[in-house]
Amino acid sequence: MTETRLKISLAHLYPELLNIYGDFGNVLTIKQRCEWRNIDIEITNINIGDKIDPEIFDFYFIGGGQDKQQIEVSRELQLQKNALHDAMNSGAVALGICGGYQLFGHYYQPHNGARLLGIGLLDAYTVAGDKRFIGNVTAKTEFTVPKTLVGFENHSGLTYLQGDTKPLAMVETGAGNNSRDKTEGARFKNIFGTYLHGPFLPKNPHFTDFLIKLALEKRYRDNIELQKLNDELELQAHISLINKLY
Repeated sequence: MTETRLKISLAHLYPELLNIYGDFGNVLTIKQRCEWRNIDIEITNINIGDKIDPEIFDFYFIGGGQDKQQIEVSRELQLQKNALHDAMNSGAVALGICGGYQLFGHYYQPHNGARLLGIGLLDAYTVAGDKRFIGNVTAKTEFTVPKTLVGFENHSGLTYLQGDTKPLAMVETGAGNNSRDKTEGARFKNIFGTYLHGPFLPKNPHFTDFLIKLALEKRYRDNIELQKLNDELELQAHISLINKLY
């Protein structure tokens, strides 16, 4: 690496439409944890009508939204589908929350109305359920230390994973993807989806760092070791949420 300082470039997809339950806090968390390490981070808002250049970005983030906004974004994403598949195949990192997560899959089918097409970054589909799942969630991954993820779910969609797409984590408390198979979220290559709001990343600094590391390694094609941070307060908040559920 010839750069004296590390850098990543992040695309925030449709922030004016998909940003409920504090989802923007996820982008702020990525930014802050990079800056604490003197990692330069460039954040670009991608709005309706903007073209995505997969050669520019290392990291993509998309939040959740209401049905009306999700419909608009679904239509727009069809125009960006090839670019985002190119990004995935180049090793780019992407995190989708709730409605954004659903659109990373093949489709969302509401009770009434037309099917909302996704872009198939994840081999998954979502159908409307009859019950709304609301509350705190704990789930465990196989690839982070600590293994536990915490967050707040608020959704009625039932998401089912297929093929090579694997769960992000396995639910210990809460409903997760569909309340039936104990899965929460999804992962394929460096594409991640989750129903956890709150926002999600401030409550899980270890997972945030996992994503930052992946984005840096995509950019530099080399193993990157992140500087350790003092996460005492962040982990106290993380543990306090676990304690409330047990």
